[in-house]
Amino acid sequence: MYKEYEAIIGLEVHAQLSTETKAFCSCSTKFGKTPNSNVCPVCLGHPGVLPVLNEKVVEYSALMGLATNCNINEYSVFARKNYFYPDLPKGYQISQYKEPICSDGFLEITTANNEKKRIRIERIHIEEDAGKSIHDSGSETLVDLNRCGVPLIEIVSKPDIKSPEEASLYLQKIRQIVRYLGICDGNMEEGSLRCDANVSVRKIGEKILGTKTEIKNMNSFKNIERAINFEIERQIDLLEDGKQIDQQTLLWNADLNKSESMRSKEEADDYRYFPEPDLFPVIVDEAWIEKIKTQMPELANARCERFINQYNIPEYDARILTNEKSLADYFESGTNFTNDFKSLSNWVMVEVLGIINNEKISIKDFPISSENLTQLINFINNGTISGKIAKEVFSEMLTDNKTAEQIISEKNISQISDVSELKEIISNIFNDYPKQVKEYIDGKEKLIGFFVGKIMQQTQGKANPKLLNEILKNKLSSLKNN
Repeated sequence: MYKEYEAIIGLEVHAQLSTETKAFCSCSTKFGKTPNSNVCPVCLGHPGVLPVLNEKVVEYSALMGLATNCNINEYSVFARKNYFYPDLPKGYQISQYKEPICSDGFLEITTANNEKKRIRIERIHIEEDAGKSIHDSGSETLVDLNRCGVPLIEIVSKPDIKSPEEASLYLQKIRQIVRYLGICDGNMEEGSLRCDANVSVRKIGEKILGTKTEIKNMNSFKNIERAINFEIERQIDLLEDGKQIDQQTLLWNADLNKSESMRSKEEADDYRYFPEPDLFPVIVDEAWIEKIKTQMPELANARCERFINQYNIPEYDARILTNEKSLADYFESGTNFTNDFKSLSNWVMVEVLGIINNEKISIKDFPISSENLTQLINFINNGTISGKIAKEVFSEMLTDNKTAEQIISEKNISQISDVSELKEIISNIFNDYPKQVKEYIDGKEKLIGFFVGKIMQQTQGKANPKLLNEILKNKLSSLKNN
């Protein structure tokens, strides 16, 4: 029955810009400070104070616009968005409305079917953040105004998203871009990347959009999918029961896995927008745009293609390695110390990412440098140690803050790769086990495993396995032929 319906979804993504100071004053934006310590008369909205625009806010906003194929508008205007919350001391928010800094862009996502889909971006505008109300102190509500005036960009998509999965992929792409640009840390738990979803449903084939609701308070990709899926099913159930969908704002309750009504949905008229009288219009001319373009890094898609072509690694590897800029930097730094790019890719994707994910740390906090990791890989490739021993060395490198070379030297675990030494060891084993040598010559070829085991036992596992097998087979073949 529900296959008769389609969902229409648009996302409003708020990205907190990583400037050192706030949008319109010199207060610090540092997260986690003592409540109400990063404040001043400007961000507290005291009478008679005047805001002064932070130039970096404009540059970061334009960078995001360029990265998402937007037009960077030469002329944009700030507006006052009027509403009352206890954590908004001015009684209004400085934002942009009819004339934003960026408009008419798009980005592409890759769906689960490996298909490319374009999501249009209606606008990117600058605004300041409100403070934070804290409701977990009994019957009281506490207000922390440190976040007041912290610069945001709001990225508003067109209603091109058709499923919760697409919504999650779109937001992941936004997060990847802002982190590559270095304009936002993308930390959803701390609120520096937040997302509201506008959701409506209609029967397939209908042209008129259904009544939309807005879902807030989604702080993870998983919660975004759950919340949107819940709301789609809720709206379809109402329509199937012949009931009306109310236009409202909903809060997502992750503990109960359901949405809860917050208030009736506001329209733009409710905010009584009017031009901000204390700020001049923002003029971004061609010269400034060209200067901003020089700050544009190589983004994930381009870097992925380059990794495939330059390092001859599979697309799967390249996508994982370039998903996070810091991980791509780590891998690429390692390519300066080895030519075995595929082995380096494997170690980064399996061992390195395994530790990072288990320990929930950043690659920046990973204790083994890319140079030391490639040294370990080179020791495997030149026969100094086996792959098995390398895993043990890797484990010690994680805890002992030593290089592979130091650990191998201290523990004397280098492989025996000297041909004459291996030949002598093999001869000694043959002398010790003449019966097994005769049985092999007579056709019991499975005994080669017996000899390998005895040699490894005598060398304490240090014999180079590849070289050992090669010499052993040649010696046994020579004995058999004679």
